[in-house]
Amino acid sequence: MTSPVDALFRPFQLKSLSLPNRIVMAPMTRTFAPNGVPGEANAAYYRRRVEGGVGLILSEGTVIDRPVSRNEPGIPFFHGEEALAGWRGVIDAVHAAGGKMGPQIWHTGSTRGMSGWEPETPVESPSGLVAPGEPRGEAMSEEAIADTVAAFARAAADARRLGFDTVEIHGAHGYLIDQFFWQGTNERTDRYGGATIRERSRFAGEVVAAIRAAVGPDFPIILRLSQWKQQDYKARLAETPDEMADWLQPLVDAGADILHCSQRRYWEPEFPQIDGESGLNFAGWAKKLTGAATISVGSVGLSGEFLAAFSGEGSATVGIDRLVERMERDEFDLIAVGRVLISDPQWVAKVRAGDSAGLKGFDAKALAELV
Repeated sequence: MTSPVDALFRPFQLKSLSLPNRIVMAPMTRTFAPNGVPGEANAAYYRRRVEGGVGLILSEGTVIDRPVSRNEPGIPFFHGEEALAGWRGVIDAVHAAGGKMGPQIWHTGSTRGMSGWEPETPVESPSGLVAPGEPRGEAMSEEAIADTVAAFARAAADARRLGFDTVEIHGAHGYLIDQFFWQGTNERTDRYGGATIRERSRFAGEVVAAIRAAVGPDFPIILRLSQWKQQDYKARLAETPDEMADWLQPLVDAGADILHCSQRRYWEPEFPQIDGESGLNFAGWAKKLTGAATISVGSVGLSGEFLAAFSGEGSATVGIDRLVERMERDEFDLIAVGRVLISDPQWVAKVRAGDSAGLKGFDAKALAELV
């Protein structure tokens, strides 16, 4: 017997990663890791989403071993004996519930957090900028860049050693890797800068290649990317498909298996000037141009804006018919769901059961605890 949402519940296989369905829990910063160490509450939070039917869990951003790699206290580390022991507890809990999970490894660059917290030492970025024309912190030396690449690789190797099923690199939303992509924050004149997006992708390519060398050929690597930045919603790295290919293909060639393509609303076409208002979204174009598997993400099940919701505005649930249509035609391979899973761990199970009346929208009050 078929269901209107069957396209969301097909199995997915890539290298060693085998998933029961196409629904991914998107990475969402929660800042509930005292001293950078996840504990039992974090493990239970992720386990509940597995029990609710999520096919793949991607952790909140968890930072690599650099002097200032996070922009808020309470963001978990993915380095150091104590933090890694905490993450072993998380993945063991997820596996015990029958789930699959990857940590998202991260460096926040020169960005500021929402709380106003300031680190004791200067932040680092490609050119000492947090946004175009806005200085903050220090420009990275080539030695600092090499050390950062190595730190990403160590974190990924630790993820595999601890038993995670995949690893995601955060290269989106105006954080460190994305600051190298973005011409507005990368004014370097060495080999990590340049006038073209292909040139400015060198740092990301080195990170991906180092991770591939560290984890071996069969461990899937996911790379999260975006056009928009928290510093500028309208920023675009690629104005045409050719520019997008110049940006993404070297990253796939370096070893990225899955491109996690973040846009504010998944249903919006990436290049409407080419294929109209019903055209491919970011993940669709990324898949078409590179042949890589892709994850789409952006306001699934919601009507509100991303950062507005995290500032306290609620969101209502909306229909998922257009999502199913895109999945049925294989525009992209997986769909990441974010905010609704913060409020409702059972959201996936309710979608599968056709319980539209039971679906909950995102409620910012849920940010106060790990529901």
